[in-house]
Amino acid sequence: MSKSINAADLHSTRTATAVLVLSDGTVFHGFGVGKTGNTSGEVCFNTSITGYQESLTDPSFAGQMITFTFPHIGNVGFNDEDIETDGIAANGLIIRADITGPANWRAAGDLNDWLKSRDLIGISGVDTRRLTHLIRETGAPNGVIAHDPSGNFDLDALKKLAADWPGLEGMDLAKDVSCKEAYSWNETQWEMTTGFGELESPKRHIVAVDYGVKKNILRCLASLGCSITVVPANASFEDIMSHNPDGIFLANGPGDPAATGVYAVPVIQQCIESGIPTFGICLGHQMLAIAVGAETMKMKQGHRGANQPVKDLITGKVEITSQNHGFVVKRESLPDGVTETHKSLFDGVVEGLSLDGKPVFSVQYHPEASPGPQDSHYLFQRFVDMVDANA
Repeated sequence: MSKSINAADLHSTRTATAVLVLSDGTVFHGFGVGKTGNTSGEVCFNTSITGYQESLTDPSFAGQMITFTFPHIGNVGFNDEDIETDGIAANGLIIRADITGPANWRAAGDLNDWLKSRDLIGISGVDTRRLTHLIRETGAPNGVIAHDPSGNFDLDALKKLAADWPGLEGMDLAKDVSCKEAYSWNETQWEMTTGFGELESPKRHIVAVDYGVKKNILRCLASLGCSITVVPANASFEDIMSHNPDGIFLANGPGDPAATGVYAVPVIQQCIESGIPTFGICLGHQMLAIAVGAETMKMKQGHRGANQPVKDLITGKVEITSQNHGFVVKRESLPDGVTETHKSLFDGVVEGLSLDGKPVFSVQYHPEASPGPQDSHYLFQRFVDMVDANA
């Protein structure tokens, strides 16, 4: 039986201007933020307490509506620097409290204005603790956010819309978020006094396959002396090799790795066979695993946050990581010749792989730390060292 949670219980003098409708018929009433209209997707939760702008612009969130468990969203406003893509990213925003006014020296304006400029639809006034508990118990549901200042909603139609959304399994979203043409990248990481820098004397050349790459991943590589050519998700092996790479990077991205892997996996297999050092993150990690014979599966609620403990099984060290994924590599499917290098200390899932005797490795999480701790930045140096050793 569907349930309805009234915003009136939270703010008794205000009229609801938005609803969140889940595929099981549950309705949360609240207050619209950002653009008016409807948006559909998978409802997930993110436990980060910083970096909401980076999360909302992370292409790996395409097809998903983010529930932030941290209540003070908007407190640093927005700026034009903390953006991970200019294209498609999260489908929607779900928060508990009203958007907080900006109180940060870097703020260029109010978050609500930025949401409108990005055509992002959101809802505040939601009992996010209850919603998060629901997701933890039953898995990430499909849903619809509707924002109408008049407060008029056809709940039956919205329930059907939520129930009819196809879900992420079997969905190739990399094709939607990837670049359409190859381009060069030489911007380095942000510094307090100078902002972003520019690579002037590259020492090596990396080709990054864009399944939904985040800008700060490219900046991390550029800051280590790598000039980068970014190619589309559907680039052929010949396309990649035409740029004479010293190393190949397999980017993060959204959707089902098996669906994107239909065209990406054969190319990744050729990259492995070439002997060129290869590094994969997130979706790139999952498809690399498929390329060597492993399998992936959808998780119940996934890992999304900047506080995820992972153990490096090679060094024994524990790092706190930034993660955003709803699919995972099946440990029991790993073939001979593949070593598990990292493991989640939350639920024990596979977080990293390497190929025995080959300059190829990958991790499930996001070492670029946008948002998140910088414990895992060493992985970029590991990749660069591997490239240099192979030169």
